[in-house]
Amino acid sequence: VQLQASGGGLVQAGGSLTLSCVASGFTFSYYTMGWFLQAPGKERAFVALISGLGSKTIYADSVQGRFTISRDNAKNTAFLQMNNLQPEDTAAYYCGATPYSQTTSESEYVFWGQGTLVTVSS
Repeated sequence: VQLQASGGGLVQAGGSLTLSCVASGFTFSYYTMGWFLQAPGKERAFVALISGLGSKTIYADSVQGRFTISRDNAKNTAFLQMNNLQPEDTAAYYCGATPYSQTTSESEYVFWGQGTLVTVSS
């Protein structure tokens, strides 16, 4: 099993980035995919999730209206489109997979990718 996250980088406030998470080794469409962030010195926090077939999405209040999660099951890939980025969005972003539907609990995600760093300058 592998989750490969990519797409992070340095962007100015107000800018946009799209993160990708390519999965292998499991039946992708059976799993809810989530994105979490971890800022320096802080615990990992929920950002967004999308159900296995893409019919349900949930967002943290802090990103609602700015971030969009999506997936392409044919390509075993999940995405996080991030618009109007702010300095407080600076963090390592991790993708995870869970067989539990629509859970925002980090402990219920069974597969994790490596983090991709997003830095937003003011």
